[in-house]
Amino acid sequence: MDIKELVETWFLKWNEEDYQNIPIAEGFKHTSPYGTVDGKQTYLDLIESNKDKFLNNKIQLHDTLYEDDRACARYTIVNSAVGFTMDVSEWFYKKGDLIGEIVAYYNIEGDISEERKLKDAT
Repeated sequence: MDIKELVETWFLKWNEEDYQNIPIAEGFKHTSPYGTVDGKQTYLDLIESNKDKFLNNKIQLHDTLYEDDRACARYTIVNSAVGFTMDVSEWFYKKGDLIGEIVAYYNIEGDISEERKLKDAT
């Protein structure tokens, strides 16, 4: 897949809540204001431990840019059940035929409530 197909598949899988099949490499790395997660299984374990935060969301994609083996996307995550929205910008980096790295930018204002904090995947 090219980078455009990978990013489109990423968002499709998240909107379908099929996170087990997101197109990420074994050495996947995800960096966000929460920190850096290294490794595909570590990332999937984090999602599994925090399904209440990662699932039941819909992604409203606003903009995408594609260039060779990298892409940038700007979108809003919406969870109407709990009244949560978050604007996100992410850089995607291709590694082989999969997404090797994502660097995410979003603003977390104030203290994060206990129920919104991510649980340790270990």
